[in-house]
Amino acid sequence: MAQQAQIFGIKNSAASRAAERFFKERGIQIHFVDLKIKPMAPGEIKRFIEKYKVIGLVDTESSAYADAGLKYMRVPDPELLEKCNREPKLFKLPFVRCNNKIAVGKDDTAWKAMLTT
Repeated sequence: MAQQAQIFGIKNSAASRAAERFFKERGIQIHFVDLKIKPMAPGEIKRFIEKYKVIGLVDTESSAYADAGLKYMRVPDPELLEKCNREPKLFKLPFVRCNNKIAVGKDDTAWKAMLTT
């Protein structure tokens, strides 16, 4: 069976496109989920939260984060997650899952590690 990678991102995100390109160049079949169209299933995002915590999934350096007024607010995790689901640009994209390994953000090192089973 061919290897597959699942990428959760948004189509106009450079980091999401970089992940797509990285796996395609290595002959990995891609399943891309555009978070602007379809949010992650609760069970799916739970895996990422367990490893990275909610704040680890959020791009606290992004203009979307500042524009949402979050820079100076303390927001409870469930509320922060809800905001991110409504505005995927708040996430540190992409979220990648391959060979039972996961990574958040543009992370070539983690992506390469996913391919060594």
